[in-house]
Amino acid sequence: MLSEAVHNPDQYMSSLRTIIAGGRKRIGLLIGAGASAGMKKGDGTYPLIPAVAELTKRVIDSLKPSHGEELQKLIKEIAPRNDIETILSRVRTLSNVIGKAEVHGLNGEGYKTLGEKICERIAEIVDVGLPEHVSAYSEIATWITGAAREHPVEIFTTNYDLLLEEALERIRAPYFDGFTGGRDPFFDPVSISSNDLPARWTRLWKLHGSLGWRSNSRGEIVRSGTSSSSYLIFPEHLKYEQTQKAPYAALLDRLRSFLATPDTLLIATGFSFADAHISARIAEGISANPSAAVFAFQFRALQEETCAAELGSRLPNFSVYARDAAIINGVSGVWRVPTELPSRDWGAIRSSYWSKTSDDKPAEFTLGAIEALASFFAASRSTQVFLAKAQATAVDSQAKEDIK
Repeated sequence: MLSEAVHNPDQYMSSLRTIIAGGRKRIGLLIGAGASAGMKKGDGTYPLIPAVAELTKRVIDSLKPSHGEELQKLIKEIAPRNDIETILSRVRTLSNVIGKAEVHGLNGEGYKTLGEKICERIAEIVDVGLPEHVSAYSEIATWITGAAREHPVEIFTTNYDLLLEEALERIRAPYFDGFTGGRDPFFDPVSISSNDLPARWTRLWKLHGSLGWRSNSRGEIVRSGTSSSSYLIFPEHLKYEQTQKAPYAALLDRLRSFLATPDTLLIATGFSFADAHISARIAEGISANPSAAVFAFQFRALQEETCAAELGSRLPNFSVYARDAAIINGVSGVWRVPTELPSRDWGAIRSSYWSKTSDDKPAEFTLGAIEALASFFAASRSTQVFLAKAQATAVDSQAKEDIK
């Protein structure tokens, strides 16, 4: 429940703008499935990649003709969790342990085949490219390379797609994802823990695996260099295949050690904080390090962001920025924008995070959407960018009025 406190978005966004415009702060980004779902396709429609719920539905629907009955029994068995990651983890577990015995009509070999088909469908759905026009990821890449940095930007993502890789490669921005080598790049946990590459190299940590990851003949995870690989691995599966522990254990430990470093800021977008294994490490990291902070930019109203709100209510250095309200320093309150601007040019800047999303709704905080947040980052060093966007919005609004 919201308290009677109010929060002024101008105050917090002014501070954030100052932080991200420079290159001194140690900054990390946590990017969830909602980010790719919040970006436009090349034709201007949404989403670029479906979020987990829609991804699960599309995979299950496509497999109904061949495995509909088995999948429905599995979904009932693992309820209330019925996302595609949990389903695949269960399928792989059965493929490894039941042998010739049958569960829900399939033996171990049958579940192995089902797991491969699930991976193939996931790969087909998430294997998309960035649109040619400016996108949220391309603006994030521009922001990363736009300053001489004392510390590398570290990106932690639960997404399997290769969109961030594409955005960085388009502008020739070097990055390190934990793999090294030429023919079959192998995972190197020592490089992750030592973190001794130059600061201009972005760190890209794929917490839930990635397209292009596969298992070699020794059971090790290697990066194939292609987007067609359908060998996707999920953290839950580590309970049953110890050979897969190295990538996930090292990557999740990197998240915790990042937050354990003094004076760090982790900015989250498109992430619900419903993944317990990730949220637990975040909570551990910032609980032990008061100088670290998490800014969670959430797409929905605060009362709908239950997992993020729970963390924000008990961790004073975990701030939640939702559409209608925020939790800052452990205090929840609605947004309230002052009548007067902090400076003459601030009106254009304010419109980048406080505006109407439709004519029939009041203005609200908009940085919970990945495209708005990425634009805010990319334009953090220039007022003129905001002014141009504000003018374009005004022209568009006037055109709508003329049509009416």
